[in-house]
Amino acid sequence: MTYYKYYHYDPSLAVIGGIFEFVGYTARAISSTEAPHLTLGPYVIQTLLLLVAPPLFAASIYMVLGRIILSVDAESYSLIKQKWLTKTFVISDVVCFFVQLAGAGLMASSHASMSKTGADIVLAGLWIQIVIFGFFVVLALIFDRRLRAVPTRQSKDGLLPWKRFMWILYIACTFIMIRNIVRVAEFIEGFQGYIILHEAFLYVFDAVPMFSVMVIFSIWYPSVFFKRAEKTKLDTRNQDPQLSFRTLSDIRGEEHSPQAAR
Repeated sequence: MTYYKYYHYDPSLAVIGGIFEFVGYTARAISSTEAPHLTLGPYVIQTLLLLVAPPLFAASIYMVLGRIILSVDAESYSLIKQKWLTKTFVISDVVCFFVQLAGAGLMASSHASMSKTGADIVLAGLWIQIVIFGFFVVLALIFDRRLRAVPTRQSKDGLLPWKRFMWILYIACTFIMIRNIVRVAEFIEGFQGYIILHEAFLYVFDAVPMFSVMVIFSIWYPSVFFKRAEKTKLDTRNQDPQLSFRTLSDIRGEEHSPQAAR
C-alpha cells in the first residue's frame, strides 16, 4: 500500500469512528424513549457501534505516529521499523475490532448464557486492546525521548511541529485508555454492576473521551506529516533507480578500465 493511500485512508477511519459514535448514541436516545418496552434493534445498534468505534480512532493514531517517524527521518529511533509499525498495530486493532464485534452480537441474544458468553468475549477484546495500546504508548514515548536527545536534521524543520503533535497524540491516547479501562471495569462487574446501572459513567468515561478525540483531530489534524511522508516516500523511490543505475555503470566502467584489463 502506498503512502498516497494511507493519506486518504487514515482520515476516513476517524470519520467512520465518529459516524459510529453518532449513530450509536442516537440509537441509545431512541431506546430511552421506548422504556419500559424496549425493542431489540436500537439496543443492538448502540451496543455494537459504541464498542467498535474507539478501535477506529486508535488506528488513526497509529498511522499518525508512523507518518511523523517518516517525516522526521527517525526510523532508527523506533522500536519497530516504520514500514511495519502501522501494519502491526492496525492489524492488531482489526483483530480487537472483530472480537468485540462478535461479542457484542452475542450479547444481543435472548438467551442469558449466550449473552454472558458475548460479554466475556467483549471483555477479552478490551483487554487485548489495552495491552496493545499500552505497548504503542511506550513505543511512542521511547521514540519521542530518543529524538529529543539526538534530533535529526528533518526534525529541526520549523514546518514540522512534531513535538506539539506528539503531545496531541499523548492526550488522545489518554482519552482512549481511560475509556478502555472503564469499559473493562464495566464488563468485569457484569450486567448488574454499579457502572452499567449508572448511565452517567457511559457519558463521562465513553462519550466525552471519544468526542474529545474527534475534536482534537478536527482542530489539529496533522496533514503536514502525511504530505511530507508521501513526498519522502516518492523521493526515495525516485532516487533508488538512479542509485542502482550509477552503481551498475560504475561496475561496468571498472570492468572496462585499463587497470581491470591488466
